Amino acid sequence: MAITALIGTDAFSDAAQQAASHRRTTAKADNHKHRLATDASHWQKAAKADHHKHQSPIEAKHSERAAGPRILLPRDPSGAAASSDPPPIPQRATPPALFAAVSPTDPMQNAAKPSVSSEALDACPEPDVCIDQYLWSLYERTPKVDTIKVEEKIKVKVKNKKGKTRTVVKTETKYITEDFGWKDPKAAQKAGMSLKDYVIGGMDRDFRRTLYSALLTMDDAGLSPGITSAFRDDYRQELASGDKAASDSSYHGGSRRGGYGHGLAADLVSVKGETRAERCEWSEILWKWIDAHEKELGIGRPYLDKDPPHVAPIDSKEYADKRGAAKAQLAGLKKPSPSSNPK
Repeated sequence: MAITALIGTDAFSDAAQQAASHRRTTAKADNHKHRLATDASHWQKAAKADHHKHQSPIEAKHSERAAGPRILLPRDPSGAAASSDPPPIPQRATPPALFAAVSPTDPMQNAAKPSVSSEALDACPEPDVCIDQYLWSLYERTPKVDTIKVEEKIKVKVKNKKGKTRTVVKTETKYITEDFGWKDPKAAQKAGMSLKDYVIGGMDRDFRRTLYSALLTMDDAGLSPGITSAFRDDYRQELASGDKAASDSSYHGGSRRGGYGHGLAADLVSVKGETRAERCEWSEILWKWIDAHEKELGIGRPYLDKDPPHVAPIDSKEYADKRGAAKAQLAGLKKPSPSSNPK
């Protein structure tokens, strides 16, 4: 029994030694693999850093992309992989900005001066289109407000020399403020046009060019001109108030004068000033300035103070026919009518 026990113990000891030896061999092999992997990782990092030093800016840009799923882009017909960078967005060709549009509700003292120059107009692919845009911006920024004359008949009691009282009818003249901003849109709607096409497009093309040049000069002089009225057809003329021409005879574009596309008149005021009273003062300055420079501007005021805002080409029939009468009124040869701007 003792021998048997001795033999069993030796056998167990040999088995344990073999197991321990196996574990040491396995651990040694695992450690060798880990060292090889670590060395390989360090070698790859060093190689990548060395490559980064020598790579091009484009390669660097691609290598710095944030980690995330890679999207495979379709190949082009030639078989080459499509670029992962999006193509540049094509820019629509537009004419140079010739004006700064201003909302009619903005305070007039903050009205932006249209940034126009002859150089910008020369660069415009279609100068006439840019001229119309400039004229429209001046129309759009101008309040459509006017002072009109209203005559009212009233009955009053008066005493004669004998002390008797009797009733007579007197005509009382009042000047009231009228907002006529609704009139052009209504006429444009009736004509089936946009407001811009109606008020600007209805003027004679050569007159538009002359008016553009004149207004640009006024703007450069710091007078801040604005347009309250341009083309007017027969229907629009019927809506006008105050002293006015017959509905078909207005030089703004009445049918007797050629109609749409032949308007040879516009009404100008100044939008300079914080209040309406200040803008009225600046409008007076603007009109006198036009009188002093009409030959250079190519436009003048045919009726002078009878219809102050109204301007027309100085080589037009209206100017030739009316300017003599207007000067005669101012000289006192005729009794002048109260200043009114018929709209």
